Amino acid sequence: MGKHHANRHPKHPKPPKVKKMKLKVYEHELRRLQTELVAMQEWARDTGARVVVVFEGRDAAGKGSAIKRITEYLSPRVARISALPAPTDREKSEWYFQRYVAHLPAAGEIVLFDRSWYNRAGVERVMGFCTDDQHARFLLQAPVFEQMLVDDGIVVRKYWFSVSDVEQERRFRSRAKDPMRQWKLSPMDLESITRWEDYSQAKDEMMAATDTEWAPWYVVESEDKRRSRINVMNHLLTSIPHEAVQPDVPPIPDRPAPRGYVRPPQDDQHYVPDHAAAVLAAHAAAAGDRP
Repeated sequence: MGKHHANRHPKHPKPPKVKKMKLKVYEHELRRLQTELVAMQEWARDTGARVVVVFEGRDAAGKGSAIKRITEYLSPRVARISALPAPTDREKSEWYFQRYVAHLPAAGEIVLFDRSWYNRAGVERVMGFCTDDQHARFLLQAPVFEQMLVDDGIVVRKYWFSVSDVEQERRFRSRAKDPMRQWKLSPMDLESITRWEDYSQAKDEMMAATDTEWAPWYVVESEDKRRSRINVMNHLLTSIPHEAVQPDVPPIPDRPAPRGYVRPPQDDQHYVPDHAAAVLAAHAAAAGDRP
């Protein structure tokens, strides 16, 4: 299994397939977890903790939607999302991990990597964007790189979002029909269908080399996106020890009495047209309501 697995963390059995989580139950638990995430944010800011969360997995497995729910109520000054584009020619000539180092957290920050240095073990490996030597070197260096992060006091969590080939294809076809999400599809994404086994092999090689005691992989079953979001948020909160910190909420001052200042006429300003009023009138007319 490799030298990094002498003291493997205990494995949990693969959960059985389950029905989709009911919306009302999901929304109630989501709210509770998001409230706790805000508390964890305040703890990180107060203590100077540094947290790195890596999100990897199959295309359309739900990584992006999970990140969106996690950060929905967090301060962008504390919780940052790092989603790097393809490397430039200059970056290609650098040490592979170099451009990721610049995005690591400072004190009191949480960085969520929407894909990460593991691109080399996934899409770069499958699509031939790196050489065999570069891939082999990455599998040797990644555990060492992450050991350095942990040794320096950075909290590292790595999540792999798993989805079946049938569900992945269904989500691709759903995106293709949705004008709001068509931008999420690219020829590279669709290679996931024709190269399913290649990606499976690359993922298994990656796990064997980089699932370490100091930075283990945690698999998130994502056939049901609602469940996967709840599960990853709960795990993140329960696996990072943190304490409630009372935020320093400044007092709301009383509004002072007017001092006689006369403002210019409102007609002198440019206002956004009241499109909402037109929409409401159109809906009322369609429903037969009286004005």
